[in-house]
Amino acid sequence: MSPAFGAMEVEHYSKGVLLEPFVHQVGGHSCVLRFNDKTICKPLIQREHQFYETLPTEMRKFTPQYEGVVSVSFEEDEDGNLCLIAYPLNGDHDNLENLDNSDCEPKSKLLRWTNKKTMLLENEKISKEWVRQHRKEEKIKSHKLEEEFEWLKKSEVLYYTVEKKGNVSSQFKHHNPWSMKCHQQQLQRMKENAKHRNQYKFILLENLTSRYEVPCVLDLKMGTRQHGDDASEEKKANQIRKCQQSTSAVIGVRVCGMQVYQAGTGQLMFMNKYHGRKLSVQGFKEALYQFFHNGKYLRRELFESVIKKLTELKSVLEKQESYRFYSSSLLIIYDGKERQEVAVDSDPEDLEDLSEESSDESAGAYAYKPTASTVDVRMIDFAHTTCKYYGEDSVVHEGQDTGYVFGLQNLIDIIKEIRDESSE
Repeated sequence: MSPAFGAMEVEHYSKGVLLEPFVHQVGGHSCVLRFNDKTICKPLIQREHQFYETLPTEMRKFTPQYEGVVSVSFEEDEDGNLCLIAYPLNGDHDNLENLDNSDCEPKSKLLRWTNKKTMLLENEKISKEWVRQHRKEEKIKSHKLEEEFEWLKKSEVLYYTVEKKGNVSSQFKHHNPWSMKCHQQQLQRMKENAKHRNQYKFILLENLTSRYEVPCVLDLKMGTRQHGDDASEEKKANQIRKCQQSTSAVIGVRVCGMQVYQAGTGQLMFMNKYHGRKLSVQGFKEALYQFFHNGKYLRRELFESVIKKLTELKSVLEKQESYRFYSSSLLIIYDGKERQEVAVDSDPEDLEDLSEESSDESAGAYAYKPTASTVDVRMIDFAHTTCKYYGEDSVVHEGQDTGYVFGLQNLIDIIKEIRDESSE
């Protein structure tokens, strides 16, 4: 066992860790939960688990780091709070040696989500807690709270104002209605099965948003085909219909979810998969433009890095023999925190604290360029991935996943179009 994961951390972890909603989940139907700042977890699906344990070395930089398996229970504490608690799998800590456990919330410090009379799964009480946490200064009647939460759940595109006081990133908790929806559904499923089963395996994965203060996340469903080889006829027909009615069939990619910080208004913009399915190719392009626009200006400095990483990923996937990434998503992530700008002809140390406002005032005297920004491009969701190395699959494919590669190339081309048009 590594020194970083010593006896104290193991003892802390063995008490059970409270799993919270992962507030930066913008797409998908599987519930993603926060294990700690650097780690998330999701229900273990055997095919996805197999993918992470056997993925080619050259693909690892384009997927979240796999960090092991935990056992998750659906529990009530002494006050009647419904919680999901993670425990080591069979008391075996070997596969968690490198896991930073210092930020985990132990079971003894359960978050008080609700009381015994009103369970977490009741929408009205969730909405009250939601608004109570983030709009304490406003006095809103109970029926208004219920209406607000119902609106949040039904709206396909919405803007949510972030409180101006304090660190922007500290205001993110529970803002994202999609993550709350997935969390509720997961609790409901586990509650219904509690009498028959209360031990679930979850996989631990790297939290790709942890490095960003204000993560802007774009979830893209990739490929011209979404159904797996084992899909029922009904599922197959449903997925084909969704592809044909969206941009998936035409360009091999569609918007599955989006979260963007609007610096101009201090708002978060959310777009869910239902809106993404309705977009035309032009609408898809406009959504991409919106993802790279912070409400004040287009983040042009991000384009080259995104294009470079997408091109590298495309090259890697073109060499993957037999893999098919059906229903997989691609995440593009960057920091929505406003960039600082520096004068080209000035000493960077002298301008270290230069704000955008002051640079605007001095625009006549200096030319400014943006500081470097980090962009991440990662593949996620491999529940329907297949390849000949798995052995048990009845269908064996040859060559590259042409539908996925087709989508990547079109994505690259559209981003280049946005870049070129914005520089004219």
